[in-house]
Amino acid sequence: MTTAVDLHVTGRVQGVAFRAATQQEAERLGVTGWVRNEPDGSVAAHLEGDADAVDALVAWCRRGPTGSRVRSVAVREAAVADDRDFRIRY
Repeated sequence: MTTAVDLHVTGRVQGVAFRAATQQEAERLGVTGWVRNEPDGSVAAHLEGDADAVDALVAWCRRGPTGSRVRSVAVREAAVADDRDFRIRY
């Protein structure tokens, strides 16, 4: 069964390859969806997939890649959009 969540990540999460690293981790876990920078300096993401894989990616986002300093990650349930891959939105 596919689950979906939306994330809002704050802290030092832009200019540290957060989007690219999130895409790489999502592909490793088999999670689909997207990630994008927000004008306020945060990062937004939509994650879909097996509940365990989505949970693992949320946990990874709480740490982020080297160089990031994640302050908070807000998670809310979302509608499944049947994304076929994981992409960076610009």
